Amino acid sequence: MNMIFSQKLKLTVGIAALMLLGFTSNHLYNHSKNQQIAQQSQDFDSNLTSNQQSANLLTPVSFSQNSLQSTAIHHNLPKNPDHLSQDNQNLATTSVSYPIIDEWRKYKYSVNGNQILSAAQLPTTKVNFNQSDLLSVLVNTRQYFQEHGSADPDILRPGLLSTQKVTTEDILKTLDFMIVVLQEDIAKNRITRLQNPNFINRYFRVIRWDAYKPDNQNQKQLRITKYAVFTHPGTRKKTATYNTPIYSLKDNAATDKFYTRYTKQDVLSGIYEPGGKEYGKVAPLAYLTRNGLEEALMQGTILINFLDGSQGFFNVDRNNGMSYIRGLKATAQKRYWYFRQVDAIKGYGHTIDAKISIKPGVTFAGDVLNIGLGRVVVIEHTQGGRKQLQMGVIADTGGAFLPNLYQLDYLAGIFPNQKSFRQYIGRLPEYANAYFLVKK
Repeated sequence: MNMIFSQKLKLTVGIAALMLLGFTSNHLYNHSKNQQIAQQSQDFDSNLTSNQQSANLLTPVSFSQNSLQSTAIHHNLPKNPDHLSQDNQNLATTSVSYPIIDEWRKYKYSVNGNQILSAAQLPTTKVNFNQSDLLSVLVNTRQYFQEHGSADPDILRPGLLSTQKVTTEDILKTLDFMIVVLQEDIAKNRITRLQNPNFINRYFRVIRWDAYKPDNQNQKQLRITKYAVFTHPGTRKKTATYNTPIYSLKDNAATDKFYTRYTKQDVLSGIYEPGGKEYGKVAPLAYLTRNGLEEALMQGTILINFLDGSQGFFNVDRNNGMSYIRGLKATAQKRYWYFRQVDAIKGYGHTIDAKISIKPGVTFAGDVLNIGLGRVVVIEHTQGGRKQLQMGVIADTGGAFLPNLYQLDYLAGIFPNQKSFRQYIGRLPEYANAYFLVKK
């Protein structure tokens, strides 16, 4: 008996010693590797340091495991879905399968992440974007995570990139790193390193995104649609020409859902106008032509030039809860949006007051629920026989993207009419290769 006990003791001690040796070796390797990476970064550019202003932006955002579980419940997902690792509170995944949901958080289908995403390298072509505009959208998007992460669980969904071991923390680190680089490069009045594909390939994971369209398996490139803010004349009071209203919901709309009973056609029939059965329940913001209203509803934002010489941005706030139907002409859609006046072009946000201020040329609207907010994307296309790379941030969304793994909508700018818009976007691609950037 003593001999058996002695043998068991020796065996236990031996295993413990091997485990300790393995742990120590792994720790030393990782420590050495981290030092090597840090040294490489210093060698590449010794000026990449954080100043006090950027340090304030880099306040880490942490999410507890409880918040992840409540997020899964909120989205009507299984309590232990295969795309969530119970051992990782940063939203990593241990599976290449990912469940896609629609705008009502209902499960639609699952996709294999390895069939859509793959490791890649950017072509050695300068990446195009306006430096200050990209910095603005990066900062505003990062701030949204920091200020609204607890109130908006949608942005905590792991997203398709989680099938490639990309966590929410990785996305935040990517935004933080880009902010620091741009701040330093702009302060030194130099072309930013983020336009250098060699810098990007060295410091970022480049993940190619192949389109996934259930009814067209042959589409591999992303469809790149374009949207804009249009300027339109308008009036504060109804006139013979400007007779189509845009309305704002009052504060009691959070509890009184009366507006969900009415289609766009109901609203335009005059139910909120003097003599209408719901007169006084909403506030008229402006009156446009019918064409002006449809463009405002389609684009999400409109810049109204009032006949009295004033002007203002107006952004969609809340809809009537009716689905947007693909393929149905705009005037026949039942969905109707209520607006609010805002101080800039606005993108994604769980409330109108929280919406992200965005800039043309560096903003994409996309599937925030399944792809994710704040994902940095580079699109690649050919123009005049030469490769072109354009960088932007997914900081907006819309009904056409829920769900949608095959399309991005590029914010092109502010235009006076459709003609000038069409002329501008004529030189932009209809389809492009797409890459996600994730800080290594």
